[in-house]
Amino acid sequence: MFSNILIYFVVIPLLMLAGLALCRNIKQIRAVTVIGSIALTALSVYLLVDYLGLRAAGETAPMLYTASWQWFAPLNINLAVGVDGIAIAMLLLSSVIVLTGSFASWTISQPKEFFLWLILLSTGVFGFFISIDLFTMFMFYEVALIPMYLLIGVWGSGNKNYSAMKLTLMLMGGSAFLMLGLIGIYYHSAPEGGQLTWNILEIAQNSSIDKGWQYFLFPMTFVGFGVLGAMFPFHTWSPDGHASAPTAVSMLHAGVLMKLGGYGCFRVAIFLMPQAANDLAWIFLILTGISVVYGAFSACVQTDLKYINAYSSVSHCGLVLFAILMLNTTAMTGAIMQMLSHGLMTALFFALIGMIYGRTHTRDIRQMGGLMRIMPYLAVCYVIAGMASLGLPGLSGFVAEMTIFVGSFEQGMTDFLAGHGSLRLVFTIIACCSIVITAVYILRVVGKLLFGPVYDKHHLELTDATWWERLSTATLIVCVAGIGCFPNFFNNLINFTFSPEIFKVLGLN
Repeated sequence: MFSNILIYFVVIPLLMLAGLALCRNIKQIRAVTVIGSIALTALSVYLLVDYLGLRAAGETAPMLYTASWQWFAPLNINLAVGVDGIAIAMLLLSSVIVLTGSFASWTISQPKEFFLWLILLSTGVFGFFISIDLFTMFMFYEVALIPMYLLIGVWGSGNKNYSAMKLTLMLMGGSAFLMLGLIGIYYHSAPEGGQLTWNILEIAQNSSIDKGWQYFLFPMTFVGFGVLGAMFPFHTWSPDGHASAPTAVSMLHAGVLMKLGGYGCFRVAIFLMPQAANDLAWIFLILTGISVVYGAFSACVQTDLKYINAYSSVSHCGLVLFAILMLNTTAMTGAIMQMLSHGLMTALFFALIGMIYGRTHTRDIRQMGGLMRIMPYLAVCYVIAGMASLGLPGLSGFVAEMTIFVGSFEQGMTDFLAGHGSLRLVFTIIACCSIVITAVYILRVVGKLLFGPVYDKHHLELTDATWWERLSTATLIVCVAGIGCFPNFFNNLINFTFSPEIFKVLGLN
């Protein structure tokens, strides 16, 4: 079992949990958390390099590093693992945010208990991305969700109990839909007389789910994962949850946890039920299109920094689901790029908001001003994060959004010219308008928060970033700029997943 490299993405967090349980002081807690996070990041980088080497050597299997260990024979449940370029990108994103989140929480109260729950959440995230068994994937999905209640309810701020309960109830409701959908997929996973399976690759190869059942199961799985992806109208838990969560939890929540929704929609709903995805995509295109524009407009009228970034996340994550539903190579590649881009830049935003709040004790932009003069490092970092969010060339947001809009417009024109209607084309144009709206609220916040007169004279006594805050933010900025400057590297990483051969098998474009 331990000969497979993927299993260490679960083993290392479990060892971290054991180490934290034995810690006796703050130095030991920090050491275990940072060393474990560095080990996960190094493992992700090693996996990336090895994966690219195998692809360059001619390896063509849809998933690499596959392995399976029987867990519960009566229901054919296995601990089955495997990754492609998309999963590796998500693992790399997760490890970077866990590492930077550890530094951003350097002075958290009750650090032992906090990091125990945070690492448990991380265990679920890593396990989810390496799983190719639907039951195991769902189990890790739940492990990732459950700690959020305590992390927000105990260490959060504001109306934290309400936010924690609302988040938990809505995500558990989505999980109920998802569970029913996955059970339905399992009982239609094999040809007549064949053995039932939870394995994603085997189900896709069998292509055995009846079209009528696809129409029933696709909405359940897409909605189940879409709730976590903040799809309209199931998005309302997200702004409240983000606003009340502590810094590292907001970083991991928006940067990684919401990506489970987009990844699950592609890996399960689209990949396993392509016929229903093709026929029913228009319903969810409308909902995700609303998410994109509604989230951006809502961010414009907020005055709390966390709520501004939370509604921005609703818009950006809606764009991910919107692109996936275009069902063509370019748009779906853009969706994965957007997941990476949004994960990094929103983690940077929440880290900076936490650092600013820790000094000013307010998140209300009406009660701040002139911070560029007081804390120039944090202010410059905030400007960079804002420019990435509004799509400045050279940063990750531009590459991701342009790829999405080009692919979406391409698919919209194809549908229109083929006489299949103009829905995709119309909603692509509407989604493009979100760029302008994003520029409005980003520039408004930057102007009010960082420039102009100092609002409170006591703010003049505040200090700039500490070394651990600089390390956390600089790491995220380098990653955001890396995607923006070297997009071909990441495009090549995920390219095989969207190869024409695989799309042909799935019946997609």
